Amino acid sequence: MPRTWRFLAHDPSRVRQLSSDLSVSPLVAQVLIARGLGEQAGEFLNARLTGLHDPELLPGVADAADRIVSAIRSQRRITIYGDYDVDGVTATALLWHCIQLAGGRVDFYIPSRLEEGYGLNCDALRQLHQEDPQRLLVSVDCGIGSVAEAALAREIGLELIVTDHHQFGPALPDACCLVHPRLPGTNYPFGELCGVGVALKVAWGVCQRLGDGKKASPRMRTFLMGAVGLAAIGTVADVVPLHGENRLLVKYGLKSLVEQATPGLKALLKVAQIDERAQIDADDIAFAVAPRINAAGRLGQARLAVELLTTENADRATALATYLDQLNKSRRTVEQRIFKEARELMASRPDWHDSPALILAGEDWHAGVIGIVANRVAEHFARPAILISLNSQAAIGQGSGRSYGGFDLHAGLTACGMHLVSYGGHQAAAGLKISGDRIDAFRVDFCRYVGENHELVPRHTELQIDAEVRLCDVTSHAVKELDRLSPFGHQNPRPVFVTSRVELAEPPKKMGEGERHLSLRVRHHNTTLRAVAFTRADWADQIAGLREPFSISFAPRINRFRGNESVELQLIDWQPGAAAPATAPTSALTGMQSA
Repeated sequence: MPRTWRFLAHDPSRVRQLSSDLSVSPLVAQVLIARGLGEQAGEFLNARLTGLHDPELLPGVADAADRIVSAIRSQRRITIYGDYDVDGVTATALLWHCIQLAGGRVDFYIPSRLEEGYGLNCDALRQLHQEDPQRLLVSVDCGIGSVAEAALAREIGLELIVTDHHQFGPALPDACCLVHPRLPGTNYPFGELCGVGVALKVAWGVCQRLGDGKKASPRMRTFLMGAVGLAAIGTVADVVPLHGENRLLVKYGLKSLVEQATPGLKALLKVAQIDERAQIDADDIAFAVAPRINAAGRLGQARLAVELLTTENADRATALATYLDQLNKSRRTVEQRIFKEARELMASRPDWHDSPALILAGEDWHAGVIGIVANRVAEHFARPAILISLNSQAAIGQGSGRSYGGFDLHAGLTACGMHLVSYGGHQAAAGLKISGDRIDAFRVDFCRYVGENHELVPRHTELQIDAEVRLCDVTSHAVKELDRLSPFGHQNPRPVFVTSRVELAEPPKKMGEGERHLSLRVRHHNTTLRAVAFTRADWADQIAGLREPFSISFAPRINRFRGNESVELQLIDWQPGAAAPATAPTSALTGMQSA
């Protein structure tokens, strides 16, 4: 389905007034107003870390912090039970650092993605309790759906604290303590924290108790300021909305990564080739840092990622970061192979082409990578997609799904749960286990449910345009001023603009590993800029064949390379001829004023 360009409406008089009040360009003012931030614009632009809510307000933090401090003082072993994704790994490392600095006996347990799967599992709980019946177990980024596991912990006498942010079911686990920003009957001011955000609040509560009850000691306060960097990584990687507390954590966490990076983070930034930058942005985390941490978990070695983030040994950190970099390269190779096989499977089944959802299964598809491929399949075929990894030696397949167009994936799995061994997740992403002989029946019922409960309409693929501009106005000064709206990410995207009737200055070129990306230079009047379209190498021949000017939609950014800065356009979409918006702007800004 072609994307519809929808210009966000704006009131020119309000734009002028806000521009004057805040001493920002009219374009920045327009973006703020269009995104519903007009009344809070000053607060948004000048947000302070003091805007974080007191941890005592988060349901369960007080009880959890009391229990952890008691265990620290009595020298009981405290085990952090984390998830294997970036959110879980950073949350594990953050809470580990806190307890270790406080003098506690602390270790961690990360289940194997390939052998144990997501969340708490009974075998692990029995093992941990047998090793040390007096230990305190604290989950991070998992556990809110572990009803049976929590019942087992209580039965065997294992003290369990659950800290999580995921969607919970009709019954809550009977743990000793639950920490969750959206617990029923509670009213925390910001319910969109991810797992590491919740872990930071717990650590903050612990630090308060180890200080004067309200303020942490100078040593622990320094730890908390550095811990915001870990929180930023997990928050960006988990694709939670970047507003409210999440935006504060990322905004100040990015600064912390530059100023207070641990040996492990320094080594990771170096292998990602962003260690010499004066500033790091959310895209650096999303595309350079997070994939390397995630690769360890996807390939069954998440413990190494936690070790990297907790080690104080610089040589060990370098070795681990180098290894994670190699794992990430392997992950990319596996991902490309599975995506190719998924497309070949679709080509062999024309009867699936009109299906409202896709359920694809393959022998020996790597269970740790199929989630990434499911996202690519969903975007490529414009519908919800679930990929299932089958193994000839196992009767149970592992699946991972991604939504498309706002479909509630978790609700769909719930409706078809009779076919599944287990499942979990949320609206946009979920995992499952299924017997191989149930896949066909599951496919029929799941596709029926999607067809009856979801309709893909133009608004699902609309591209919201902040303004129409000339390329000559997309200056370095203007882009840096727009960066005041950062950090950019989910629900706070980079501003998107349109320039009509550009021409090719040079033929498009495919680039990157596997030639998956596209590079081109476009000219508008006397201005020529480079544009890059990630994973859209398929546009190369189409654009090269254009004989008339065309229109582009893009997000501008500053490309920093070897000390040099230049404006670069991230190409999002294009249309032949002049721009054809769904609704014309009331007064297009055709000139970006940049003093």
